[in-house]
Amino acid sequence: MGRLDGKVAIITGAAGGMGLAAAQLFAREGAKVVATDIQLELMEKEVANIAANGGDAIAVKLDVANEEDWQKAVEAAAAKYGKIDILINNAGYGTVGNILASTAAGWAKVLSINVTGVGLGIKAVIPHMQKNKGGSIINTSSTSALRPEITISAEYCASKGAVHALTKHIAAEYAKDQIRVNTVYPGAIFTPMVEAVGIPSQEVYSEVMKEKAPLPPHAGLPMDIAYAYLFLASDESKFITGVGIPVDAGMTL
Repeated sequence: MGRLDGKVAIITGAAGGMGLAAAQLFAREGAKVVATDIQLELMEKEVANIAANGGDAIAVKLDVANEEDWQKAVEAAAAKYGKIDILINNAGYGTVGNILASTAAGWAKVLSINVTGVGLGIKAVIPHMQKNKGGSIINTSSTSALRPEITISAEYCASKGAVHALTKHIAAEYAKDQIRVNTVYPGAIFTPMVEAVGIPSQEVYSEVMKEKAPLPPHAGLPMDIAYAYLFLASDESKFITGVGIPVDAGMTL
């Protein structure tokens, strides 16, 4: 028996990093996975790998900031699997830089992906979860919403704070429908996005984070976040809503 047997999960940003780890783990735990990303070709390769390992998954192109894309993704999930039980709002966009160097266009892009994208996803799945008489929505924030992080941009920190507030708002409003809404706050996680800014390995990232995150190895891997998603998506957390789980090696102590 898998921890997600019989459940259908939409996961955003699933072509790599934390989203891909979640798609792989959820499939192993029995979920039918709707893996979404703007990188459709890469996503299709990853879905083929999941299928080759016995999982049940489909790839759907999704720009989370596009409402029409959300409707298409949700319709594809419902058409293939008949329902939607889980939404993992994992996709995100990170920037660095001082607020004095920020621009209106930069703010708009970060907020459109990290906040509007989350809201549009919630809007799209709630009617399906109401029909199912329940569901689990997991939003990805960041420890940047909980503690000062001057190496990250102001717009990114603000967007992740908004996710924190949005989670509580939706959790309160839809608890009556047995829809649970929770947040995961990743700390230092070695992902392709981190590698792209010049950190070559988890070991190097761990050295960078040693003074900020007291629990070795100080920097985590995408699967560390995927396991938090799994708990909140499963019936093991059926009495939990409106809360946040930092997965951060103690950064927010």
